[in-house]
Amino acid sequence: MAGNPPGVTAVQLVGEHERLEVTEAQLIEAARAGDQRAMGDLYAAHAGRVFSVVRRVVGDEHLAEDVSQDAWIRAFEKLHLFRGEAAFGTWMHRLAVNAAVNRLRSLGRRSKLESSPDLKLPVQEPDESGLNQRILSKALDMLPDGYRTVLVLHDVEGLTHEEIGQKLDIAAGTSKSQLHKARARMRALLDPQSRTNEAGNHA
Repeated sequence: MAGNPPGVTAVQLVGEHERLEVTEAQLIEAARAGDQRAMGDLYAAHAGRVFSVVRRVVGDEHLAEDVSQDAWIRAFEKLHLFRGEAAFGTWMHRLAVNAAVNRLRSLGRRSKLESSPDLKLPVQEPDESGLNQRILSKALDMLPDGYRTVLVLHDVEGLTHEEIGQKLDIAAGTSKSQLHKARARMRALLDPQSRTNEAGNHA
């Protein structure tokens, strides 16, 4: 049997094996009316992507869980403001990014890595196909908060420096400078020779 088309979720109704194909728009309307199963379906469909983007912005697993939950609570509280001009996933994604950025700003976090520009990733033995992704994620986590946030917002989320400046309350020029430094730091962290030399120095 062919799968559901994009934007359609199969919802099992309580009763005698009765099934109903429900569009995401219908789920949103039901969620607005307080239907918790509809909220659960929306959460299940988008929670992974929401957590992923929040995790990249805040750089901490536990903080990402907390911020993601806050983002979902806020989303359901503000669901009446969703007009369908963009896909729900896009709207939720933006809300999650804003929640992550606002949390970092409220915490006023200043990573000690700012004063440690020569930190390198430990050398890892090759294992499975996910190694490169793990190394990349670890390098991203090692960036100072300001560097990581600008890098994610610009290179991953596609925001302009002007948009980043508005979100972070900084000048566009500061965003450009942070991005340049973030990319340079990432290159240093990801350079295999640098990581090999670092491991050798500690041998």
